Amino acid sequence: MHTRTTPVRVLIVDDQETFRSVARLVVELSEGFEVLAEAATGEEAVEVVGTTAPDLVLMDINMPGIDGIEATRRITADGSQVRVIVLSTYEAGEYEPRALEAGAIAFISKEAFDPDALAAAWDAAAG
Repeated sequence: MHTRTTPVRVLIVDDQETFRSVARLVVELSEGFEVLAEAATGEEAVEVVGTTAPDLVLMDINMPGIDGIEATRRITADGSQVRVIVLSTYEAGEYEPRALEAGAIAFISKEAFDPDALAAAWDAAAG
């Protein structure tokens, strides 16, 4: 695990408030991470990234409006340093390749999302 001198600032994006609360708890329990903001739609996520510049976005796939894959594509298209981890209840086999192609650093099932999974995905992307 890489030692972080400043917390990784996280944007949580999910249309379900219940899961945003769970994700917030996971981030708060993860050493070296802090919640910066939350968003409920893909469009809102793109806007919030532009105004708050998080280090990491936790992105749901299935949301009203633009989905998490398209929002990830828009966030990573400009070459920004923002990293995206896609979280979903969907099977990785179908959605993981699409998420990675869109620019995500990882795909984690919501069921497996915990502080260890968060840290491992971040550290793997950090090299």
